Amino acid sequence: MKAERLDRLLSRLGYCSRKEVGLLLKQGVIKVAGKKRATGSTKLLASDVQFGDEELDYPSGLTVVFHKPVDCVCSHKESGRLIYDYFPEQWGRRKPVLSSIGRLDKDTSGLLLLTDDGLLNHQISSPEKGVAKVYRVHVAEPLEDDIVALFAKGILLEGEDKPCLPAQLRILSETEAEVTLYEGRYHQVRRMFVAVGNHVHALSRISIGGLTLAGLDAGEYKHISHDALLEIVFGEKQES
Repeated sequence: MKAERLDRLLSRLGYCSRKEVGLLLKQGVIKVAGKKRATGSTKLLASDVQFGDEELDYPSGLTVVFHKPVDCVCSHKESGRLIYDYFPEQWGRRKPVLSSIGRLDKDTSGLLLLTDDGLLNHQISSPEKGVAKVYRVHVAEPLEDDIVALFAKGILLEGEDKPCLPAQLRILSETEAEVTLYEGRYHQVRRMFVAVGNHVHALSRISIGGLTLAGLDAGEYKHISHDALLEIVFGEKQES
């Protein structure tokens, strides 16, 4: 990691504005190791800086595994509870912005990835990569065996002229199933069941590639490194 101006570093990580750095230095909120008279223009390593007696959060980039609850939305701007309300306040001001890799709608829970790395976002979300996303579904009407073949063939959704990519449906009980998708169209799982005359009561994403929610309750999250995420999702090391 290279040294950078203190005011730029703290602004980039969302801790404060560049103009606020001088005052926060005087107040002792910002502490700098080995520098008695640091200013906003002083070039430093992130590892030499503390904010409120704590080390700076992930200065080299931030990627998060999040167990999204229902009733929160994947947006920076909409009203109501947002997924970003579950994270430290400064994360919402990071530059580049922390964004979800794909979306889960308000009524869908489960595994959600967020990152400030645009390339990583594309690597995982692009349909060309063929990353499997598995959903647990509870539906209103009994599941018939024939819809397994319909999902595998590729369902044509209402309002679209191109069928979905083939999907895998595994029936678990009369009204419960697991669906594996390789793309991410708008409300795709719900619309697929509407297309076969059923209705989704509850929906949760349980895995992305080899990544699961093991150890995370609803509303909890954990940091994961770029390389570790790619290795888990794709099952092998990826070339950067």
